[in-house]
Amino acid sequence: MLIAHDLGTTGNKASLHDDDGRLRASVTVAYPVRFADGGIAEQDPRDWERAVVEATRSLLARTGTDPATVTGLVVSGQMMGAVLLDEHYEPVRPAIIWADTRAQAQTEQLVDRLGEREAYALLGHRLNPTYSIAKVMWVRDHEPDVYDRVRWFCVAKDFVVHRLTGRLATEPSDASATNAFDQQAGTWSRAVIDAAGLDISIFPDIVASTEVVGTLTDDAAAATGLPRGTRVVMGGGDGPIAAVGAGVVAPEDGAYVCLGTSSWISFSADQPVLDPSMRTFTFDHVVPGQYVPTATMQAAGASVTWINEVLSPEPDGRTLSELVAQADTDDAATGGLYFLPYLLGERAPRWNPDARGAFVGIGRHHGRAHLVRAVLEGVAFNLAVCIDAFRESGSTIDRIDAVGGGAASDAWLQIMADVWGVPVRRRSVVEEANSLGAAVVGAVGLGLVDSFAAARDLSEVTAEFVPDAGRHDQYRQRLGRFDEAYAALEPWFGAH
Repeated sequence: MLIAHDLGTTGNKASLHDDDGRLRASVTVAYPVRFADGGIAEQDPRDWERAVVEATRSLLARTGTDPATVTGLVVSGQMMGAVLLDEHYEPVRPAIIWADTRAQAQTEQLVDRLGEREAYALLGHRLNPTYSIAKVMWVRDHEPDVYDRVRWFCVAKDFVVHRLTGRLATEPSDASATNAFDQQAGTWSRAVIDAAGLDISIFPDIVASTEVVGTLTDDAAAATGLPRGTRVVMGGGDGPIAAVGAGVVAPEDGAYVCLGTSSWISFSADQPVLDPSMRTFTFDHVVPGQYVPTATMQAAGASVTWINEVLSPEPDGRTLSELVAQADTDDAATGGLYFLPYLLGERAPRWNPDARGAFVGIGRHHGRAHLVRAVLEGVAFNLAVCIDAFRESGSTIDRIDAVGGGAASDAWLQIMADVWGVPVRRRSVVEEANSLGAAVVGAVGLGLVDSFAAARDLSEVTAEFVPDAGRHDQYRQRLGRFDEAYAALEPWFGAH
């Protein structure tokens, strides 16, 4: 058996897999996130550690698995955060996670010193406050007493791997999401780190995603209930890991969309894809020699969760299903209402941390169903702009496979197919796609499977949503209105 952990924004999903990667069972342990005014989004790294321990024990107990049969652990995690540790590897403050946008002044310093386009060509990413290095700079500038204690920087899964093995390291997929990684050289960029005024010695070693970084320490073994010699594979960032979970390990595998708290459109490529307008970016894949050109929006599932919380007295999965069912009607589809899904600022395609959510065109006749429908369509419209950016850069996207929690919704996938004008296919593993991808990385690292190609056989297409030509034509017209609404409000977003 193999256990994979996926450290998401709202909880850790642990999954149990056969040695060939097939999913046997999964459990989720939730933890809090603190959002506050000013673009603040933080979590306690110790909550991740506690969730990994609790989820491991729960998974073993629920399935009756003999711990001695578990050959290894592997970890996937949320990307782009900043975990700052002292010389004893203890956090000096809460982790600043991917959704945090407060480091705008620090980003502007990097742009001035490096040049925006020059940095994009070097890093494969725009300089932006959502990335790790600007967050580290923010702590240095605003919390100098705290920063004086910093000896190490890492991201979520690196922290957990250290807690399990006693070794601190990272790997290319997460390193490429820090704004401090030279994508062509495959190393930390001294030019960027020097421009940031940081010491390169706080950055951990970079190893392969499939490397066995160690075995469980005595403390970790006692906490999880697993044997002391259980091996731990490095793993990767949740974006590239999700690509593996969707069976996307080479260019011929096509594109996929992950519909989680955030959402992204991505595919595998032999080289980074650089958009002339810098709307998209490129991660290193966990598959050696591959890259994952990506366009990520901040608040996809987060927007749907928010509207459920606003409209439902006691929001839960049942009330959300009821709202989506009400939105999946002809009356709701003709409301002429737009939603800009920028509750957490925005990365692709706007790259505007000041952007905010807005309903545009609301009238007295609009009700709950129209509001929910507008949210579902708003996410689809935003991702359509991302798809168009890839096509303008020469990429072919003629179908999209869907994973993540939002992929369970027939109504939403049909809206996306109609907006995008391409078939959208649901995979058999959706909510556990990240865990499945992590399991494949672990299985390759432990020598249990020969190659990443095994991922293609671990989930299959279970439903296909074909675009309606008439609705697609209408949506393409409305997409222009969606863009116009953002353009009209953009000056106002920046004025506050």
